[in-house]
Amino acid sequence: MKTKWTPDQIVAQTGRTAVVTGADGGLGRVIARELARAGAGVVMASRDLTAASAAAAAVRAAAPSAIVAAARLDLADLGSVRAFSQEYLATSDGLDLLINNAGVMAVPYQRTADGFELQLGVNHLGHFALTGLLLPALRERPGARVVTVSSLLHKLGRIRFDDLQGERRYGRWTAYNQSKLANLMFALELDRRFKAARLPLISVAAHPGYSATPLWLKATPWYMRTPLRLVNPLVAQSGERGALPTLYAATVPEVPGGSYVGPDGPGESRGYPRLVRPSRQALSREAAARLWRISEQLTGVTYDLPGEAAA
Repeated sequence: MKTKWTPDQIVAQTGRTAVVTGADGGLGRVIARELARAGAGVVMASRDLTAASAAAAAVRAAAPSAIVAAARLDLADLGSVRAFSQEYLATSDGLDLLINNAGVMAVPYQRTADGFELQLGVNHLGHFALTGLLLPALRERPGARVVTVSSLLHKLGRIRFDDLQGERRYGRWTAYNQSKLANLMFALELDRRFKAARLPLISVAAHPGYSATPLWLKATPWYMRTPLRLVNPLVAQSGERGALPTLYAATVPEVPGGSYVGPDGPGESRGYPRLVRPSRQALSREAAARLWRISEQLTGVTYDLPGEAAA
């Protein structure tokens, strides 16, 4: 029987540095902890610096020899994204792992500080900008990886190019599904551009299946939260298990660029990590290139990639 992959199999990360967004709780906190246990230096980024500092203290307790820092990063504010990136570039000599994990789920219509619909703005555009701004640090470390967290629900998503910001018609779950499809399309397109530029970097995507994290409870109407708490133990997996695909994507040496990692159980809802297949929509190169161009226009961030990849 093939051995199921667990964090005990993470290869040593000594000497490597990781930035994990949304690391103050949920999957991000587990991911940060396991990377630290494996020897990586970890920057735990969150819009709530107090919560990030408390989470960093907990990670240090679990990995006393690790170098762990908390940092403020609000993906709903491009000013904060730029400030975080500038500070990182000024104080660090490179970046080995960027884990684009933070997200919001199924929230009422809101706008970011820059006027974007909140779910698209935080889940996709904020991470698009962050990755582009940190690209100089990633290029300092051959073999660096970007791991972007998508969702099973990307399969229900559609990029509504005619109403990307939900200004004419907004549905909480429709917007969430679109943002998660955008995450996956971005991850695959980023890897294509790395390859075209002949850079020794890879981009990988992952999804946690159905994991019983606080994000799900926040996205659920109040009258459904008690039933959800009762049902979750039967159908969902823990945040500890849900973090496995991202950790696998981030650390397994043989993971190829442009791959997608999810649980191996029925419907990819739970289980141990393995390579899974994106939806047909996510594989559209034409749509991904169009989304990339729009993301550059909206964020003002262009990627410093040599040759045709920069076009």
